Amino acid sequence: MLTTSAVKAVSVITTGDGEVHHEHIYGTRRPELWWIFFGRRWVRLPINVYVIDHEDALVLFDTGQDRAVVTDPDYYPDRITAFFYRHIFRDIRIGPEDTLPAQLGRMGYSASQVDKAVISHLHGDHVGGIADIPQAELYAGEEGFAYMRGPDHPERQTVFRDRIEIPGARWHMIPFASTDDPELAPFTEAFDLMGDGSMIVLPTPGHLPGSVSMLVRRDTAPPVLLVGDLTYDEQLLERDHVGAVGDAVQLRHTYAKVRALKQHTPDLVILPAHDPHAAKKLGST
Repeated sequence: MLTTSAVKAVSVITTGDGEVHHEHIYGTRRPELWWIFFGRRWVRLPINVYVIDHEDALVLFDTGQDRAVVTDPDYYPDRITAFFYRHIFRDIRIGPEDTLPAQLGRMGYSASQVDKAVISHLHGDHVGGIADIPQAELYAGEEGFAYMRGPDHPERQTVFRDRIEIPGARWHMIPFASTDDPELAPFTEAFDLMGDGSMIVLPTPGHLPGSVSMLVRRDTAPPVLLVGDLTYDEQLLERDHVGAVGDAVQLRHTYAKVRALKQHTPDLVILPAHDPHAAKKLGST
């Protein structure tokens, strides 16, 4: 049963920002090591968290980046990982006022009120706030956890197991089920987070194993699709333009499904995790 009136508000908060290589976002034909060490064009992006105020729960989509990345010299698990990521990201700015609890407080919420958090994928700038919401149920793609626990050096992709499987964390693997809902086509699997049709989690692979998005339906404003790092800009997705991170073939396949979803839901608002215009888009919907 679809109960879109259950969603009272959708908002965005920002847990700091930082600069990434232009190639990271817009892609390049140059080898990865070339742009990591010799790329000179940088783009500043916010680290967003989306807050959904549902009549029965306060829900987050992602939890942002924790301050440890700028305050703890031992944040990275080994010297090689630290060496690479200090060349991939630079000038990360996360002040005390940018933490998840502080940002929620500015909006009139408390971190202790968060009931659920859906994690788009397990990169460090999306799971950084989970320690601040120990009471919350955490939902993530099962493939992401399999990758994290696997032998392929996930820490080199800023997937840090010791910062994800923290004591007491209430993780749930997202139980996708088959769906023939024409409003979700061409997606054939989905998870109804609240059981009322207002928040539907969809598998959107390509950026990192286990990546998911969430469709939020409202009755007083257009629906929004929170896509994590599937893309960094809606226009890039519409032009089938992938960045330098992830599986390009898989990304384009997912892009096509999202474009098809938007075709029969033309007022759909697509919101990437690092969209600097997210607040304006939400304010105008």
